[in-house]
Amino acid sequence: MRIGIEAQRIFRKKKHGMEVVALELIRQIQKLDHQNEYVLFAKDDADRQCIEETDNFRINTFSSQTYADWEQWGLPRAAKRCGIDFLHATCNTAPVFYPGSLMLTLHDIIYLEKVDFKGTSYQNFGNLYRRFVVPRVVRQSEVVITVSHYERETILEKLKLPEEKVKVVYNAVNERFRDNFTGEEKSGFRKKYNLPENFLLFLGNTAPKKNTTNLILAYIQYCRQTKDIIPLVILDYDKSLVEDLLSKQGAADLFTHCLFPGYISSQEMPLIYNTCTLFLYPSLRESFGLPILEAMGSGAPVITSNTSSMPEVAGQAAMLADPYQPSLIAEAIITMLSDTELRNRYREKGKARAAQFTWEASARELLNLYAGSNPDFLQPRLISPQ
Repeated sequence: MRIGIEAQRIFRKKKHGMEVVALELIRQIQKLDHQNEYVLFAKDDADRQCIEETDNFRINTFSSQTYADWEQWGLPRAAKRCGIDFLHATCNTAPVFYPGSLMLTLHDIIYLEKVDFKGTSYQNFGNLYRRFVVPRVVRQSEVVITVSHYERETILEKLKLPEEKVKVVYNAVNERFRDNFTGEEKSGFRKKYNLPENFLLFLGNTAPKKNTTNLILAYIQYCRQTKDIIPLVILDYDKSLVEDLLSKQGAADLFTHCLFPGYISSQEMPLIYNTCTLFLYPSLRESFGLPILEAMGSGAPVITSNTSSMPEVAGQAAMLADPYQPSLIAEAIITMLSDTELRNRYREKGKARAAQFTWEASARELLNLYAGSNPDFLQPRLISPQ
C-alpha cells in the first residue's frame, strides 16, 4: 500500500502533544515497516531534520496561509498527486470532502463538550474549527483512533458512532525519559537554568483545562501552611499572569518563590522531571496526559487529577487529587513533601508504570490497523491499573 500520513505541524520547533505523538509513531513505523510506501504531508518549519526520508518513506511539504486552507484544500490535492491508497490524519481533524479512504486520530473531543471562550483567540478559533469539522469527518472515516478507553467511551457517547469503528492506541514514553542521569548532568542542568536543589514542577499553559489558577491557589495554601517553602517552577508561561493572580489573592510576597525558566526543549525535559521534587499535573480534563508518564519514567513522584483519563494512565503510581479543589491539591503536596519514603514509593511505582507504555507496541497496533489484519483489535488493549 501507499499510505499517507498527515502531520501538518510536526516540523515546528516547539512541539505540543499531538505533534510529539505523531513523531514518535512515525519513527517507529520507519523502523518496523519496510514493505509499504509512506508519504508524510506537513508544513515546512524549523525542525525539518526531526524526520529523515528512507527508501519507502518520503516527505511532501507545502505551504498555505492558514491551518484550515492547508488541510481542507492543499492536503486533498497533494494526496491525489501522490496516489495514496488511504490517508491517516493524526491531529483531530481532516479534509471534510476528502474523496478517498480516511483514518482519523481523534485525541479528544473536549471542544465539543462546551465552549467557554476562556482561552486565547487562537485557541478559541481552533475549538470552533474542530467543532465544525470533527462531527463531519468522523462519519466518513473508516476507522477513528483515540488514545484512552475513557476518551473512546466519551467519543462513542457524544458522536453516536458504531463501537467497532473507534479503536484505542495508547500513547507511550520515549526511552530518553529515564532515571539514570549522573550527578554531574543534574548539577549542570540546574546551573544552566538557575534551579534550586528542590522544587515543584508545573507545566504552565493558558488553556483553561490545564487548571493553572487552581494550581496557583493550591500553592498559596501550601506556602501558608509550611515554614520551609519549596519554589514552584512554571515552564513556558507568562510570569505576569501569575504575579497578577498572586496579588489578587493577597499573596504578592510569594512571587519570589515562583521561577520561570522559559521554554525547555523536549531533549532536556527528562532532566527537569528528574531533578524536580514533585511533578504537579492537576489538569481538569485530559484524553491521555502524556506528561504523567514522561515524569514517571524520569523518576519524578507525580500528583495528578482523579478525573477523565488520568486515573487510567497513572494507575496506582501517582497520588490523585480533585483538581477543582485547591485545598485538596495543597493537601496532596504537603503529604508528599512531608514523607520521603512515600515519595520514593511513588517514584518506583511510576517508573514501573511508565515501562508498560512503549511506542513500539503502539506503532505495531497502528500498523495492524493499517493492514486490517488483526481481528483481536476489536477488543481494546487494556493495561493493568497497577
